[in-house]
Order: sequence, then C-alpha cells, then structure tokens
Amino acid sequence: MNNIFLIARREFIATATTRAFIIGLLILPAIITLFALVGPRLFNSKNYKVQGEIAVIDLTGQVLPELQKACDPARIAARRKKEADRALASAPQQVRQLAETSGSMDTGDAQGPIPDLHIVVRPVGSDVEQEKAWLITQAKGMPHLALVIVHPNAVEPAGAGLEYGTYDLYIPPNLDDRAGNEIQRSLRAAIVNARLQARALDPSTVDAITQVPPVRSVTVTRDDQRQTVRGFNMMLPAVFGALLLMGVIGGGGQLLTTMVEEKSNRVVEVLLSAVSPIELMAGKLLGQMAVSLVGLGLYIAMGVAMLAGFSLFGLFDFWLIFYLLIFFVITYLVMGSLMMAVGAAVNDMKEAQSLMAPMTIIFMIPWILWLPISRDPDSILSIVMSFTPLVNTFAMLLRMASNTPPPFWQVWLSIFVGVASAYGALWFTAKVFRIGLLMYGKPPNFSTLVRWARAA
Repeated sequence: MNNIFLIARREFIATATTRAFIIGLLILPAIITLFALVGPRLFNSKNYKVQGEIAVIDLTGQVLPELQKACDPARIAARRKKEADRALASAPQQVRQLAETSGSMDTGDAQGPIPDLHIVVRPVGSDVEQEKAWLITQAKGMPHLALVIVHPNAVEPAGAGLEYGTYDLYIPPNLDDRAGNEIQRSLRAAIVNARLQARALDPSTVDAITQVPPVRSVTVTRDDQRQTVRGFNMMLPAVFGALLLMGVIGGGGQLLTTMVEEKSNRVVEVLLSAVSPIELMAGKLLGQMAVSLVGLGLYIAMGVAMLAGFSLFGLFDFWLIFYLLIFFVITYLVMGSLMMAVGAAVNDMKEAQSLMAPMTIIFMIPWILWLPISRDPDSILSIVMSFTPLVNTFAMLLRMASNTPPPFWQVWLSIFVGVASAYGALWFTAKVFRIGLLMYGKPPNFSTLVRWARAA
C-alpha cells in the first residue's frame, strides 16, 4: 500500500507542477475573464455611424412623409429608447441594476450613434434600372445606401381583404448589415404609421393597446421564492455534464499518454523492478485522479462564485456538487483504467487511437443526448441510460440537475451500477497490465485484450 501512495504522489507532483498543466488549468478562466473585459469593447457599435442617402419611389403617396419623420434623429432616438426599455423590462433584476449603474441604458452607447439618413425623393414614373445605376455609383459625399420602391397597396389593401403590400429594397454591394437593419426598421415604422393614419387611428393609442409587457415568473423553492432566471434549468445539466466529461477525458488522456511514453522509453521496466504491476496501476490512477480533482475543484469554485454574484443560491441544490464528485470518481475509475489498459498494451499513440475511438464514442453518447435527457428526465431513454454501464453516471447526473430530479433509490442504484462497472474495468485493466506492460511487437486489437484478461 505504501508503494501505491508513493507512485500516486509522484504522478501528482510530476503532472501538477508542469507548466503545461498550470497553463491548461488556468487558460479557460483566463479566456472567460478576458472575454468579459475585452468583449464589450470588441463588439460595441460606438465607432460606426449609419450615414447616407435613401432613394424612395413611393407609389402610394402616403409613406414618404412618414418615412421622413421616421428617419428624423429624434424619432430614431425615441424608437431606440423604447426598444431598450422593452428589452430591459424582461431582463433579470441584476442585469437592470448593472445597466443603471454602468449607464449603459443610454441608447446612444448601446446601439451606436444616431444615424444620419437623407431621403431622396424620386418621381413615381422614374426608371427603376436608372435608379439602380444611381445606387451603385457612389459619390464622394453621402454614400448611396438603398433604393426603396413602395408598393401601391402598402397602405391601403387591394380588394376587400387585408392583404397589404410591402416594398422592394435594393442595396449596393458590401452594405453593412447595421445600415440595412436601420433602414428596414425606419421603413416598417413609416408604413405602419401610414396605415394607421389612413384609418384615422392614433399610433400612440394603438401602441398602448397592443403592447403587453412581459411578466417575469416567480420560482418558488422550498425555503424562498425569487424571479425566474430564464435558461437556468436548461443550462445547469449541460454545465454539470461538461464538468464531468472534461475532467474524465482530460485525466484519462493524460494517463494514456504517460503509459505509452513510459513503455516506449522502457521506464516501465525499471518501475516494475521495484513495484508490482497492480501497485503501479493503482498509484498512477490515484495520482492522476488527484490532478483532475484539482482542476474540477477550481471550476466548481468559479461556478459557486458566479452563483453568488448573481444571487442564485436559492435556485441551486448544493447536493449536486456532492453527487458530481461521486460520479466523477466512479467515471474516472472506469475510463481511466480502460485508458491505462490501452496504454499498457500498445507501443505508440498511433496504435492507441484505433482502440480508443470506440470508448470515446461511448462516453460521448450521454453528452450528445444531454438535451432530450435533461428536458425529459423520466422518459424511457433517460431511465435506461441511467442504468447502462459506462454511461450511467453521465445520464444520472443530467437527470439530477434537471427540473425533475429522479427518485432517491434510482440515484443510488445508478451509483451501485457505476461501482460495479468500475470494479469490472479495474479487474480488466489489472489483467491486461500483467501481460501488456512488457509486451512489444504487433499492436493488439480488442479481442487480444480480452484474451489476455482471460489468460492472466
């Protein structure tokens, strides 16, 4: 037993103190932090201003005056403010407080400078092809942004029904999408106002009648109640599944790599002169598991800090962290031991790829199915996956993090199945270890590994 802990300590120190591990452990938090700091500056619109001329052929004679009003800078600012207020009304309280504190509720800051749009009136009988030529002939002053042809029935429907017409929009090559979106928003506002004016309706009254502000639901927990955070119930299973998958895949891959390197460099022969194959296997497995637990602990701490920052503790069951650690240990013993068996049997990484591909696909299945499992945790698929060896830990963790957790007995039955799978994987790896570590030459296939396990 002492030799096992010595090997585990050596594996932990040799891996956790390398630059590659430290950089790899910190790179994701660093990327998240960098994106949070730099992202708003990269994706803002402060330096872009929509500016140019729009040629309009109004076949109704009613849209053009409203379009000139809609393109007025004061109207655009008012429209932007209304849109921003509606968006903030449905946002979480923390987002609204942050917007008020940072001053980002200013629509000029949020959507860029107010556009400078000039309407160029074209006669009804204008030649459309000639106007298209104007569109692609850019002047040195104001750029030509668009040619708009309003349909005759855009304001008054044709016939007795309500089949309104619309407009044709022609733009030059490489027009910025922000300019195109701004033009279409102004056109929509102009046509709607023209239709209301034709029916002697006040636009502000109609807007007040048709506008129903969204109501945020309230989530009731066992001890408290708070406003619902949209997407929380859908993303939580994905986060837990990703934590489990990344920790196991990363640590298992490290085990495979070190085993192949030590065997190809004949280091394993020196180690076997001092310890038994079982001690070597157990020590390396425990050491690399400890390394993966350090990384997992860091990301759990980051998640808890984010929950504290957004005041979401009441929506989160902290027992999930306890079960995450249990399922992580079980899954790591299964996958890590199988990867060690592959590493002990092959001579280089190329030979390992053919044996690793089926196992990787099997362990990816629950992650691929995370959405149907988390959305319908009591379905036949979810229940069957929860008790299927090798993948049951992933499926059960997804079900536990969903909005309908499984019964207590199913959780522990799944843990029992996982422990049995881990025992079987360790038994299989121990058998392969005794033969494969000192075996060189032709690379084995899966049937060869099974034969070794029976013979050992």
